[in-house]
Amino acid sequence: MWSNGRKVLVNRITITGYVGRDPEIRTTDKGAKVANFSVATTEKWKDKSTGEQKERTEWHRCVCWSEGLVGVIERFVKTGTHVLIEGQVQTRKWTDKDGMDRYTTEVVMSGFTSKLELLSSKSEEPAAAKNVPTGDPFAIDDKIPF
Repeated sequence: MWSNGRKVLVNRITITGYVGRDPEIRTTDKGAKVANFSVATTEKWKDKSTGEQKERTEWHRCVCWSEGLVGVIERFVKTGTHVLIEGQVQTRKWTDKDGMDRYTTEVVMSGFTSKLELLSSKSEEPAAAKNVPTGDPFAIDDKIPF
């Protein structure tokens, strides 16, 4: 990507998944509200050599500093909510109780470039599931149709 002859570097991530537990909302010493929560994304595939279904779940730590979005998270996001979030990937360094340096990678939502969409709430899941076709939605038919 180029802009005015200069290379543009972008740090942007989009995740759709399910919230692992109720978000933690806290207020900083300066009075800013922040929301912390985790989102699970699951990848499913069929192992080509064994034919076995495989699955891997990745947990993403999310931190929201956007005042408006924190309000939405506080009111509507609970364990099991299906969400789409957009933010930046950031790794921060912190020191544990034993004085050891630790690192945490997070999806940070702040400013106008952040996004949160509520795709469904936990209470809506059973009703939505009635319209879900049976079978494996992740099964890939890798036969070429010609």
